[in-house]
Amino acid sequence: MSDRIWTAALVVIGDEILSGRTQDKNVAQIAAWLNVQGIRLAEVRVVADVEGAIVEAVNALRARNDYCFTTGGIGPTHDDITVDAIAVALGVGVVVHPEARAVLERYYEARGGLTEARLRMARVPEGAELIPNRMSGAPGIRVGNLFILAGVPHITAGMLDALTGTLEGGRPVLARTIGCWVAESEVATLLGDTERAHPGVAIGSYPFFREGRTGANFVVRATDQAVVDACVGDLTARLSAAGFAVVEGGI
Repeated sequence: MSDRIWTAALVVIGDEILSGRTQDKNVAQIAAWLNVQGIRLAEVRVVADVEGAIVEAVNALRARNDYCFTTGGIGPTHDDITVDAIAVALGVGVVVHPEARAVLERYYEARGGLTEARLRMARVPEGAELIPNRMSGAPGIRVGNLFILAGVPHITAGMLDALTGTLEGGRPVLARTIGCWVAESEVATLLGDTERAHPGVAIGSYPFFREGRTGANFVVRATDQAVVDACVGDLTARLSAAGFAVVEGGI
């Protein structure tokens, strides 16, 4: 398994996300899925249903990451412009994918038939492959390192499931959490020193205020379990020596 770090970016597309009418749930589920594939979600951008914004975001993010995912804007209505925008970004035309058309014809056979609006969901950038969608018929789309997914979270999950094991990646990131009733600022230097003493490790600090007290959870991440465990052991020892009781698993 490769030691190189594979990265992905996500473009979340939709006026409804930016307006606050809909809360995005895809960032968390895509990040978790990617990690299992050995790929790190490196950046996320949220853009409106505007062609120029989608084109700019997709071209910028796919250029500096191994993979780029988009969610949203591939439905049957006039404001679902993701396919058209990505075709512009790639410099290709838009075509009706024959396999996608056949899938939609079967799906809508007992649901009123394949209308002109529904046929929009068979349109893909030229040269694209399909990502199966067992939930609602309309497939996702793959063009090179670009993955165009639905915005509805349970449909997105099904498309991710269909992609499982098909992307090249490195080693998944492993993590352990410990917690302390301590102000983050009191242990900032200690945390930095510990992280530097363990190459390949990242320590995340997450402060909270609970029950009238200040505390923080510390998440140790690396691609090797032994490295994670060694760092947790060292961090626990340093915090204990400084007089702070450590809670395994976090508070």
